[in-house]
Amino acid sequence: MTRETPWYEQVTTPALLRHARTTYGTAMRRALAAAGYDDIPKNGLYLIGGMAYQAQDMPLGNLVKDLRITKQAAGQLVDTLVTRGYLQRAVDEQDRRKLTVTLTARGRAAAVVQTEARKKIDAELLARARPNEVNITRRTLAALVEIGRQREADDA
Repeated sequence: MTRETPWYEQVTTPALLRHARTTYGTAMRRALAAAGYDDIPKNGLYLIGGMAYQAQDMPLGNLVKDLRITKQAAGQLVDTLVTRGYLQRAVDEQDRRKLTVTLTARGRAAAVVQTEARKKIDAELLARARPNEVNITRRTLAALVEIGRQREADDA
């Protein structure tokens, strides 16, 4: 009896990563839309979700680096999120040359909805894969992140 190759062994890792990310993104977008937050632009989920984990204001320069977009695109994204009430922008009190952005009450509420949608996908994942398998996947993804960071450092 020959073993049939599982479908995921026939797909490249980048394609699997893209589709897995889409699973989370789609669930988050649907939950946000149902809660009245259907006006968050592209990259806005990453920005709002990331800021929800920050203990303090985030300098605008860090946002540009993390998003891997141009300063102009980051500025436009922040402008849009400020206009739509998710963020507020202020001059950094310790360095007046820098701007910081913080989540507003609307932004924090959207982050909660986004987090709950992520947790639901995580729970479905744990129902299909054992916790040790999920941990191995996370460790593997972390290794990919570290490879990328090392290559960036080598290029700099």
